[in-house]
Amino acid sequence: MRLSKPISLWLAPALILALGVLVLLFNPFSWESALANRLFDSWQRHRPLAAHTAPRVVALDLPALDEETMAAAVRRLAQSGAKTVVLAAPPAPEPSPRRLIAKLPPDSKAAAILSGLPEPGARLAAAASGLALVVPATLGRAADRTPAIKARFLYRGSRDPFTKMPRFTAGAGSGPALEAAAAGHGAANLVPDSDGVVRRLPIALRLGDALMPSLAAETLRVIEHRPAITVTTDERDPLTLLRGVGIGAMRTDDASLLTAPDGSMWLRWGGVEHITMARPGDLGGAVVVMGPPGANIDTPLGRDTPAGVTANALNTMLQGAAPVRPAWLHLIEVLLLALLGGALLAALQRGVSWAAALLVVVLPALFLSAWLAFARGGLLLDAATPAVALVLAFIAAALAYANELRMIRAGLRLAFADSLPGTTVGRIARSPALLTTDGETRDVTYLVCGVRGLTELAARYRDDAAGFTHLMRQTLAPLIDQALAHGGTIDRLAADGFAAFWNAPLDDPQHALHACAAAAAIADTFSRIAGEIAAEADQNAIPVEIGIGLASGPVIAGSFSGHGRMGYSVNGEAVALAQRIQARSHQYGPSVIAAAGTRAATDSGFAWLEIDTIAAGASDPAVTLFAMTGNPVMRASPKFRALTVFHDHIFQAIRKQQWAMARELIAQCRRLSGASQKMYDLYLSRIAWYEKHPPGENWDGAFRPVRE
Repeated sequence: MRLSKPISLWLAPALILALGVLVLLFNPFSWESALANRLFDSWQRHRPLAAHTAPRVVALDLPALDEETMAAAVRRLAQSGAKTVVLAAPPAPEPSPRRLIAKLPPDSKAAAILSGLPEPGARLAAAASGLALVVPATLGRAADRTPAIKARFLYRGSRDPFTKMPRFTAGAGSGPALEAAAAGHGAANLVPDSDGVVRRLPIALRLGDALMPSLAAETLRVIEHRPAITVTTDERDPLTLLRGVGIGAMRTDDASLLTAPDGSMWLRWGGVEHITMARPGDLGGAVVVMGPPGANIDTPLGRDTPAGVTANALNTMLQGAAPVRPAWLHLIEVLLLALLGGALLAALQRGVSWAAALLVVVLPALFLSAWLAFARGGLLLDAATPAVALVLAFIAAALAYANELRMIRAGLRLAFADSLPGTTVGRIARSPALLTTDGETRDVTYLVCGVRGLTELAARYRDDAAGFTHLMRQTLAPLIDQALAHGGTIDRLAADGFAAFWNAPLDDPQHALHACAAAAAIADTFSRIAGEIAAEADQNAIPVEIGIGLASGPVIAGSFSGHGRMGYSVNGEAVALAQRIQARSHQYGPSVIAAAGTRAATDSGFAWLEIDTIAAGASDPAVTLFAMTGNPVMRASPKFRALTVFHDHIFQAIRKQQWAMARELIAQCRRLSGASQKMYDLYLSRIAWYEKHPPGENWDGAFRPVRE
């Protein structure tokens, strides 16, 4: 059985990353701009633009747009020292006296009265005398006359860059009187993005074959006393081969404001004060943008009025603070996503945790870079779209990994029939390379656990098979759970017991210690449930005991399969020795018996008492057995140390064939705390047998009877 990483672990993320590249390049359904714009809005909220000081730009929201109210406001502004007044909206339309006179008899009294009334806009124009007045036009709205255009456009370059600007076939101006008195005339159109938020402003719009500047661009021209607005082309940009020539920047007295090819300019928000007619304050030399009431325009900093939006645009231009998002920045973003995506895929080959660690480092660095690009250079680097693509790719990989992990765990549970601990199954599922199933030699500690007295107990239950099965399940399940809880692998399961081993299939450097800890826990668990077994049997219950044999040594570990099932097992001398020890355990009294190798590896962790020396045959080497009698506290107790000393002398006397001395020592040991009477009965029977069958001169102390 060979486990490998699923193809979905990298295929699904790779597809998502490829989709992210396409989104960056082509912005389908405005996905990229929606993500990027929200990121840029957060930058603007975190660092708004400061106010421009010379000239100062303020916004005035009028309570109404009738000409009388606007004229009164202009007069008040002139008294407060304002230098330039910008109308973000024209006065409310009023009927022209000339049109009304044309419909009346020339000599009528009404015609005489009307002939004395001023034309619409005349009172406002008179109030603005001495001020630089900039009036608005609304393109796209039908009107009787075409708005007057006061600005000329010049471009630096060899090709016309104005073809990409939005085109309108009609427009409504502010009326002849205001247009004649105004120093500038600009389009008041505000074009929001697809989500309804105004983030950019065109520097000019096409009205038929003519160009009309935006209200903010026209105001800047008036402030700088220039007759024309000069732009530079982007014809040196290599991307013009694909999209054609457009506008690259708008020139001012102090800076060159970069734009998109269609002439739109990103705005910086903040730094604009809203004043009221009641308290305008000192406006010496200020530029005041007047507009209708009601904050009904969405901006990155919240809702604002038309006057506030126009004032923000003018503040951006005056400070040369327009953020920029040149076309080559898209290529940088694509390259970043490609590089980071490749790193993510490479990390996924090492594991999902590696990919997660990569994202923890990369994502903050990506957003920090985008912030520094904005704060120090005004660059609008889209970190949101690459970040979302990377996160979605990681989520897809994590889901694929989780699904594969679930399938691997299910397969492992099916294949190994719950023989592996849950922690082992989890580790193999996360790192399949840990499981080597082709066969290998490993040092393991093998445990055999058997329950004695079941034959007699089964006879009592011969008329209640279900009850006996339930009783055994109730007995064995907690014991097996202890073996699994201590990291063991279940090797076999029978009606009267089970076997387990440690240090396979996964490495366990302390396998002997863990196996002995499991044996102690099994013995302790069985002692608690033995009374329950007796109670469920009947009042004259048959004694049920447990025997555990432990042995450590090299084995061959590997898997085997058949009929669609797979198992994992070990074979070797340690397995056979543990089985023999468990089969003899009933002779000694203590329930946990281990070979010398296991005892040597765990000597400091448990209290061991030498109990026997055995051999499988006449030519087989002797194996010393030890009984587990307690934990390190027991091992350090004076009573146990005294018992150990007596036991050492017993076996020295037996090996020297000093039978009388051995009997005397056994008699003394019987009176010590912790002594097993069954074990000493065994020693006395052995001594009696040796006296009749002397073992010979070169005897190694192992009991090898022809019969027992």
